[in-house]
Amino acid sequence: MITKLYVANLASTATEKDLQALFSPHGNVAEVNLPVERGNGRSRCFAIVTMATPQGAQTAMLALNGKEVDAQVLTVTENVPAKKEPLAAGSPDTKRNVLRSERWQIA
Repeated sequence: MITKLYVANLASTATEKDLQALFSPHGNVAEVNLPVERGNGRSRCFAIVTMATPQGAQTAMLALNGKEVDAQVLTVTENVPAKKEPLAAGSPDTKRNVLRSERWQIA
């Protein structure tokens, strides 16, 4: 039941309106998130497009993956959120926290 799509290899001139127009023939677009560079405001060449329904997302992914847009071949896949791994027992952050807690213990 995916509704969020990761769109890679966009042209740096791409806008949210461009993506809305590109994806809307395949279903209702709920949201377009297009990160931009701080200094110049240009696209970072990827986006997250949220479709209103899983069917719309599937249709858009099949239709647009590998399609050439503005001389760029798009990659459209399911957006998989990054998993946060718990700190390992011997990692520097764990050691630092242990040392801090030992330092302030009252004997």
